[in-house]
Amino acid sequence: MSKSRTYRELPSQDAFLSSSYTGNVKPIALTIAGSDPSGGAGIQADLKTFHQFGVYGQAVITLLTVQNTQNVFDVQVLKPEFVVAQIQAILDDMPPKAAKTGALGTAEVVEAVADMAKRFPFPLVVDPVMISKHGAPLIAAEARSALLEKLLPLARLVMPNLHEAAALTGLTVETRDQMEAAARRLFDTCGCHVLVKGGHLAGVALDLLLLDGKALHEFPADRIETVHTHGTGCTYSAAVTAGLALGLPLPQAVRSAKEFITEAIRTNPGLGHGCGPVNHHARNHLYNE
Repeated sequence: MSKSRTYRELPSQDAFLSSSYTGNVKPIALTIAGSDPSGGAGIQADLKTFHQFGVYGQAVITLLTVQNTQNVFDVQVLKPEFVVAQIQAILDDMPPKAAKTGALGTAEVVEAVADMAKRFPFPLVVDPVMISKHGAPLIAAEARSALLEKLLPLARLVMPNLHEAAALTGLTVETRDQMEAAARRLFDTCGCHVLVKGGHLAGVALDLLLLDGKALHEFPADRIETVHTHGTGCTYSAAVTAGLALGLPLPQAVRSAKEFITEAIRTNPGLGHGCGPVNHHARNHLYNE
């Protein structure tokens, strides 16, 4: 049963960023996303990734799924008020250094998270999860406009794959130049940094990071032929978020995350009878020296 509470105001961004963690306390990262009971994607993947980067992980659940490596059988989206209450409880007690969003489900949840994000004194990474690896929709069609109009303008970084970039911009996104065009369109629309992920490109797995609509950074990697790529987007965005929580500049956080997700795919454990998970125990140079 819910009950009314009086919440304190959050510190200003300057005051928050000037605070420091001492002793054995780790930087904190928050994921606001859906649950995958098979453990390969969603909050489960995010928390494993945070841990692997030496960051304390928090999780606000937005939706529940019934899924495994072969299929998504059902999705239940939580009430926006319950999502907000989870976020507020965390902010009242243990505010993170960085946060990310994953699957949000409905326009109402997107708008509720965006309303909370207006007060975040820490960077927000948005992984605009729209469809599962199995083809199941994880966001309602009407929620796309809420993403564009409400949430993305509040993000430090948005990380769409080729299909998501196309859906958010209305452009065809199948080549490197089209990725750049989509990134620039998203920046013009939302004003946030943009990382377009080229995991579905033919040939090299190239990601493009557009900073402030100007500087363009390329992150190529050899393509790894495997069906075990479940949760790659979640894991990648969680790794970027962990890097930001550790205080890395955005390009360095992306580079570290790219190296991690590439190694996680390469060393996947081969689990499940379908599209299996990546290796969340993969080494990364930030924490596993």
